[in-house]
Formats: sequence, structure tokens, C-alpha cells
Amino acid sequence: MTKITRRKAAKLIGASSGALLFPIGASRLFGATESLSMLTRAIPSSNEQLPVIGLGTWNTFDVDLRTADQRQAAQLAEVLRRFSDLGGRLIDSSPMYGRAEEVIGELTTKLGLQPKLFLATKVWTRGKEAGAKSMERSLALMHIKRLDLMQVHNLVDVDTQLAIMRDWKGLGRFRYIGITHYNASAFSEVEKVLRSEKLDFLQINYSIMERKAEERILPLAQDQRVGVIINRPFGGGDLFSRVRAKPLPDWASEFDCSSWAQFFLKWIVAHPGVTCAIPATNNPRHLEDNMQAGAGRLPDARMRQRMIEFVSGV
Repeated sequence: MTKITRRKAAKLIGASSGALLFPIGASRLFGATESLSMLTRAIPSSNEQLPVIGLGTWNTFDVDLRTADQRQAAQLAEVLRRFSDLGGRLIDSSPMYGRAEEVIGELTTKLGLQPKLFLATKVWTRGKEAGAKSMERSLALMHIKRLDLMQVHNLVDVDTQLAIMRDWKGLGRFRYIGITHYNASAFSEVEKVLRSEKLDFLQINYSIMERKAEERILPLAQDQRVGVIINRPFGGGDLFSRVRAKPLPDWASEFDCSSWAQFFLKWIVAHPGVTCAIPATNNPRHLEDNMQAGAGRLPDARMRQRMIEFVSGV
């Protein structure tokens, strides 16, 4: 039998209007006006508070709204609406993610959510002229004149793009700037940039079975007062395959955890060097499940080690 991860399931749901798990607007987990008491962390360079659970858009928001089924578009709008209602702020995108920037811009504008959100995207090209053009296009697609966070995607032409970003930050077009990568093989280069550049944010991969970032990168980011956004919090969906059909351990209730998604996310945001984790989804039910990871108690250091040992053993 083919294994279907939570990420793959979410993608399939987003591609088929008939596969919705519940009617749009009819939440199984929360009332229409209920919000979470979301844990926040300070952005080190400013002390501005950000909720610890954000929203990624890779794969999940690459939709042509002009041709999409109405229920598919409504589902994406519901994800954004519920994200904001439940206290979420940071939404991360990239030109690399197909139409995601355009979808985020159009839907958040129509929903009137932009003033409440912290919008982040990236530049993913080489050369000064191409970089500036890409950043202008991202601002236009996201319907904003001032972006909360611009990042150099996967360190592509990082020196050139950071120079542009610093200038634009000085002009008030960006509030924060940073760099990203999704692979631990690039951590040596990430470390060099962290040591040589003044950054507000770093976005990297980190999960319960991908822990290399905690060896040098997370401590360095803390020392340099750089906020850390975590991508691939579910290991690209591999973690759900690993625990497939396995029940949560009883002791998960000790840190207010009721699902595997919350288990994996709480393990991440319990690290003091992490500012925000950004699981991607186009499924309102998964969104609500993810957001609960930012509420209630978090595991302490001893419990986090117990969590590692448990997942390693399944």
C-alpha cells in the first residue's frame, strides 16, 4: 500500500473540491469567534512579538485563482481567515512557489487581513537588476508597498541581494531582512553569512529527526540576536509516515498535546532559539490542528529528549 503523508493528503484535498473534509466555515475544533492564547517570541533585533506558529505556502498555495474551482479558492480563503482568527501572523512565500505570492496577496486583500499579518517572501535570482525587479514584482503580487520581511532564498547571490535589501530597508520598503536555506548541507555557508552580515532573520530546516541546526546554527543565531523561522517542521512529511497508525504516547498530555502535528511542532518551538515555525497547509482542519501547537504548555529539555527517543524507536 502506498504511504500517504499528511502533506500529500493536504495537497490532494486542495486539488479536489469533492475531497473537503468539512464545509467551509464549519470548524470542528473551534467556534466561529474563538481564538487561541498563542505563545509569542520576541524578534531579537526589535523585540516585536511574533506568534510561534506561522504559515508556509510551498505547494499548498500554488493555485490559479482565475481557473480554480470556487470551493478550492474558498478553502484557501478559509485557511487564511482561520489562521488570523486563531492568532497567526507570519505567512511566508517565495517566487519559487509558483503563484503563491499572488494568491496570498489577492486573498488577504479581499479578506481585509493584511494589517493583521506579518508577510514574508524571498528573492531568488542573480544580479542586481534581476534582484530588484524580482523584489518589485513580489511587492506588486502581494499588494503591498512595505514588506515585513524579505529574505535571500537559499543564499542565491547572497551578497548582491543583501546589499539591495539593506538599501530598501533603509528606505522603509522592508521592515526586516534575512536569509534562508532548507538543507543542512548548506549550514557551513549559512554560518559564514550569519557571522559576517547584520541580519534580522534566518530561515532553516529543523525537526525532531533533522536536528543538525541545534549544533551550531541555533546557538549562533541566539548569540547574533537573529530571529529564526523553521521550515520543513514535519521533515517534508516524512515524520507522518514514520508514526503512521501509531498512537500518541499518554505522556504527551503533560505538555497539552493531542496530535502528532502538535507533537512535532511543540518540540520545535520549545527550543528557545526558535522564533516561529511555518508548517504549510491548504486544509483548514490541519491549519487548526497546527495552530494548537502554539497554545498551552511546551515540553522542557528533559521531555524533548524523551520525545526524540520515542520517535526514534517507532
